[in-house]
Amino acid sequence: MSVIDEMKERIDIVELVSDYVPGLKKSGRSFRALCPFHSEKTPSFFVFPERGSWRCFGACATGGDIFSFIMKKENVDFGEALRILADRAGVPLAPREEKEFERLYEANEAARNFYHNLLLASPDAEFARNYLEGRGISRKTIEEFQLGFSLPDWDSLRKYLGGRGYHEDEMMMAGLLAQKEVGSGYDLFRGRLMFPINDAHGRTCGFGARALDEVTPKYLNSPKTEIFDKSAILYGLDRARVAIRREKLAIIVEGYMDVLTAHQHGITNVVASMGTSLGERQASAIKHYAKDIVMALDADVAGREATLRELDSVWHATQRRSGKYVAQEADVRVIGMPPGKDPDELIREDPEGWKRMVDEALPWADFVFNAVTSNLDPRDPRDKSAVVERLGPYIQAMPDPILRAHYIQRIAGLIRVDERTVDSAIRRPRPKGTGREQADATPPITGDPLEEHCLSLFLQHPELRGLGGGLSQDYFERIENREVFSAWQRYPDIDGIHQALNQSLHEHLDSLIYKELPPASERETGVALSDCIRRLRERMLRGLIKEQGELLFSGCSVEEPSQFEEQLIEVSKELKEIFSEEKRGWQGRTRG
Repeated sequence: MSVIDEMKERIDIVELVSDYVPGLKKSGRSFRALCPFHSEKTPSFFVFPERGSWRCFGACATGGDIFSFIMKKENVDFGEALRILADRAGVPLAPREEKEFERLYEANEAARNFYHNLLLASPDAEFARNYLEGRGISRKTIEEFQLGFSLPDWDSLRKYLGGRGYHEDEMMMAGLLAQKEVGSGYDLFRGRLMFPINDAHGRTCGFGARALDEVTPKYLNSPKTEIFDKSAILYGLDRARVAIRREKLAIIVEGYMDVLTAHQHGITNVVASMGTSLGERQASAIKHYAKDIVMALDADVAGREATLRELDSVWHATQRRSGKYVAQEADVRVIGMPPGKDPDELIREDPEGWKRMVDEALPWADFVFNAVTSNLDPRDPRDKSAVVERLGPYIQAMPDPILRAHYIQRIAGLIRVDERTVDSAIRRPRPKGTGREQADATPPITGDPLEEHCLSLFLQHPELRGLGGGLSQDYFERIENREVFSAWQRYPDIDGIHQALNQSLHEHLDSLIYKELPPASERETGVALSDCIRRLRERMLRGLIKEQGELLFSGCSVEEPSQFEEQLIEVSKELKEIFSEEKRGWQGRTRG
């Protein structure tokens, strides 16, 4: 259940509206009052508790749910309405709204500029410049990624930011200072090559810092702050996401230098897990941009075990269900890295050879199969059982029955057991509460398939934007879809829509962008979209007729009864016209 649905479930719309409209009184199955949004003498504002909606049948001629009511009454945007209702419902919002921490982003960006200018011009940074030159990093790449250098002083950044109005507490909250036991803080990063770490939208939220001498640790990262969590961020995603979307492929490497070298050689769909095992939150983040994922990770024994753990994370993330449908499943592959080599070296030595390695990357199921069975003793019954137990969840989750049969045959042949026995063991229910079972569990169906299909068609087929001219926000019942449609109306590109939406709606937007649609020609897609719009309009008109009919049946009066009845007749005519258009279209298709 989404946060939005949880709030709707917890908050009684009648109680909410009553706090703002004291004169709300029961009238049949609905409640009515003078409209709080315009001046009137006869009540034309109604609340429908069974549907969790409200509507003004007077001058406003609008309606919605608890979110739209708060937005209109408090004159706030969706994000602020979300916070107001979350406080009322006792629903925690995580992560917190980013705009609350704008000052922290600004402090990090000021530090980034300070470090970058030092790297370019300071005599103290000469050995850092020489290091980058020796690694083949160009001046253009240094500037594009805003690489920097931190002076070996204990307070150069603190003084610099202090002179620009930043309080020491803000620097601490931004992760730029370390705290002394007594007294003021001191610069966390000193005498290091600095890698600014940006979120997906290009805002600097933290730093990675590499020592260029014998100082330990070799790499030092910003601490976890309100805007930075290393386990949820991928280095370079802000610069790679356009290429990832275009190519529908993300290449995940381990280090900063791997990303810099790749981008410098025109391989711009590369991001890094920053030297740690790829976390499930990072895997979840990348799946919103990439259909396919290639992982370039360590090839030694320890690295192989780490890769298996990371493949588990990717598997969980790409199999997790979101709302009513399974999130876009990613095709995960693994590059067989030569021992002792990393992507940085391979790309510098042979960029075309690297691209071939990406193309020839091993399917994740083959990699896992090979890794799990590499030390297998086929005569040991415990090893046989362990292989089935380890590989079973992956095979069972495969949507393609041919693939499942293929790997069942491979296992059966390897451990010399009948295929039916292996298949039966894989299908055997596992103990409840395990991580994989939780990943497979399907949450309650939520959302609105018709609205979301319509939005997915618009988002995935920008050439059909012209068909949306007659579409209205009122056609969408769910607030998250209204917000997405409103942003789509204002911005022609995905990045603009993403930035316009509240952070809590980003995952919903991405699910619409990457929702799998049936293959169709441009003409067929246009017909499907027109049909969606017609059905949305029909549904809205039916809802209006139902609401108005209920009010007339219960004897409720409105501000101008004759106008109200005229409105009902007009809506009925519009609905009749839709039926006529649909009939003509059906007859045309039948004759064709």
